[in-house]
Amino acid sequence: MRLTTKGRFAVTAMIDLALRQDGGPVTLAGIAERQSISLSYLEQLFGKLRRHELVSSVRGPGGGYTLARGMTDITVADIIVAVDEPLDATQCGGKGNCHDEHVCMTHDLWTNLNKRMFEYLDSVTLKGLVEQQHARASKIAVLKDKRESRADGASVAA
Repeated sequence: MRLTTKGRFAVTAMIDLALRQDGGPVTLAGIAERQSISLSYLEQLFGKLRRHELVSSVRGPGGGYTLARGMTDITVADIIVAVDEPLDATQCGGKGNCHDEHVCMTHDLWTNLNKRMFEYLDSVTLKGLVEQQHARASKIAVLKDKRESRADGASVAA
């Protein structure tokens, strides 16, 4: 069992949107280019995200999308559910008819895994993911500065 492209792309696009919305509405074309996701695929995903009131659209010149709620109020589970991503480790889709119309021996195991996955994804907020991206960008900037300082020092010493 794994998360499909639909769920991964939806979460990625929402992080991109959240990182850039302070500058105004964010275009899907911009997200598509930055994240290498098909524009038509993003249009489908954002239609679903809008219907679940996770994003709002702004029409006209300078239009695009903004978050419809605060970043702390949007979880990864919200995003996954909005794009109809199945999170089910059972063979039977949770119906309990996995083995000759009866519950299989591992049904409870997979059902509990489903619950734990959902609980985890529901505990991860968009704000937390955005903060991770800011922290990652800060680390990269520090490493780049250190490399440039060493390179400048090497040329001065030569």
